[in-house]
Amino acid sequence: QVTLVESGGGLVQAGGSLKLSCAASGRTFSTYIMAWFRQAPGKEREFVAAMSRSGGSTYYTDSVKGRFTISRDNAKNTVYLQMNSLKPEDTAVYYCAASRVVSRIDNDMDFWGKGTLVTVSS
Repeated sequence: QVTLVESGGGLVQAGGSLKLSCAASGRTFSTYIMAWFRQAPGKEREFVAAMSRSGGSTYYTDSVKGRFTISRDNAKNTVYLQMNSLKPEDTAVYYCAASRVVSRIDNDMDFWGKGTLVTVSS
């Protein structure tokens, strides 16, 4: 069992930055592929970014490439999402997820956090 707790959300103006963190419990963090998803009001949850177990590979949805950076610190059991040049359309609840497989599909995730709200004002 892995428990994930996100933090770092908040209100930011367009063009600003936020860094989300996701702290994981347990000693198996490094065995999971870590991902971020988001769900905007009235929309389905969508994949944002993922990182391999060692951090050597990263994956992004097209809309955030060049603006968001996923990273992880296996010694701290934490995954991060640095978000720069934020846009109003980035407004969403951001979820951290852990998976045994590389996937952009939320049904493939094994564990989920409860989410943190990011609001980008125009």
